[in-house]
Amino acid sequence: MMGEQKSEPELFNYAVNLEKRVRSNHPLRAVKAAIDFSFVREEVAHCYGKKGNESVAPEVILKMMFLLFFDDIKSERELMEVIGERLDYLWFLDYGLDEKIPDHSVLSKARARWGKEVFESLFVRTVAQCVETGLVDGHKLHVDASLIDADAAKESVIKGAPALIAALKRAYQATESKLEETSTPENYQAVNDRMMSQSDPDAALVRQGSGDSRPRYKHHRVIDDQKGVITATETTPGSIAENKKLLELLDQHESNTRCQAQIVIADAKYGTTENYVACQTRGITTHMGDALSRAQYRREQNIFGDEAFTYDPVRDIYRCPAGQILRPRRMHPVRRTIEYKAPARVCGACVLRAQCTRSHHGRTVQRHEKQAALDVARIQAHSTSARRNRKRRHHLMERSFADAANNHHFKRARWRRLWRQQIQDYLIAAIQNVRILLAQQNPKHSAVVALTLPAYLTKLQHFYPY
Repeated sequence: MMGEQKSEPELFNYAVNLEKRVRSNHPLRAVKAAIDFSFVREEVAHCYGKKGNESVAPEVILKMMFLLFFDDIKSERELMEVIGERLDYLWFLDYGLDEKIPDHSVLSKARARWGKEVFESLFVRTVAQCVETGLVDGHKLHVDASLIDADAAKESVIKGAPALIAALKRAYQATESKLEETSTPENYQAVNDRMMSQSDPDAALVRQGSGDSRPRYKHHRVIDDQKGVITATETTPGSIAENKKLLELLDQHESNTRCQAQIVIADAKYGTTENYVACQTRGITTHMGDALSRAQYRREQNIFGDEAFTYDPVRDIYRCPAGQILRPRRMHPVRRTIEYKAPARVCGACVLRAQCTRSHHGRTVQRHEKQAALDVARIQAHSTSARRNRKRRHHLMERSFADAANNHHFKRARWRRLWRQQIQDYLIAAIQNVRILLAQQNPKHSAVVALTLPAYLTKLQHFYPY
């Protein structure tokens, strides 16, 4: 007998059990078992009063924002529309079939009320769980940065004098304060102070490759060598140079993992004199590309490099390939280097002048005040193990950034202003760590055992300055 589909909906149904409707190997089941979102209640308790309308539970809001990037849903409006159609989403949010789905504005209001610290706490907790599971070695680190297109068109950029641009930014901040929205911290100074995007004043105008300049942010990231866990992250305007954030990222890594970095691997953008010396002072092996070596190669082709000059530590002089003496002349206050110079008349009469200098004032050699540490760092940077580590770093970092871009909406900002972009990047980094955590679980077990956070993370009291 052929059956017939009944078109009349049932008014009441008491037999639906969402727990049974979600398959045992569903990814969200593993996420829910591994991550405790309830910590957010204590984190944001100070943001709510004792009277008035009851808000949506903070842990539900955090889960919704987690889903937004976990499944790369196009928009918050679409997320709210999809939740009611997805039994797995309802189960993940602890909603029933008849539960009212909140308006999408709940998420934007919560972000403005909470700030970025809650999302930083979520990211730090995922790092701690990876450490507790043994997925983080913490000693060998890979560092890199990637540009992110801001939610602003090139046509929104205006040009003007620095004073005019600064006044416009102050006006934007005043407008935001009236709307009770968080403004950008004052410690960020734009490099291109003659340009500003009217849509997103925090985004800096930056060129990527051979493309056009447009408003962008820059995401700085540290990845542990063992399993690719993201242990530190920071988001800045796109004009902030990578090498300026290395030490802050190392401090953040050590605070998040409680592990002392021993080897830092990065490309030549990070291999500056300041970073080399700072890492050697901390006892860190520098497997970073040598920025100075590249610059000297371009500048001094067919000319003797500084290594051709012999230093006499007893007399504090350099001797050139022709046997002449270069004596200390002055200290550079910013670079912290001592300039050694030969007399112009000596260089003018030297038979090796064409191979030594093109300057009319004679040859100079720069020596850093901590040259011994710098020499050790450069030897480490040019070693065979350093080249091998940089090759591995290229694979790890590109894979991490590609995964974020392909699966979690990494390369384009969803929202405007720096603090919102920081929230986006914290969520994406936390999700990537969760996926690494779940991928390392024993596949024979159908459920993931929730991990207990270390005591030092039960109350996160320190947040990194931006």
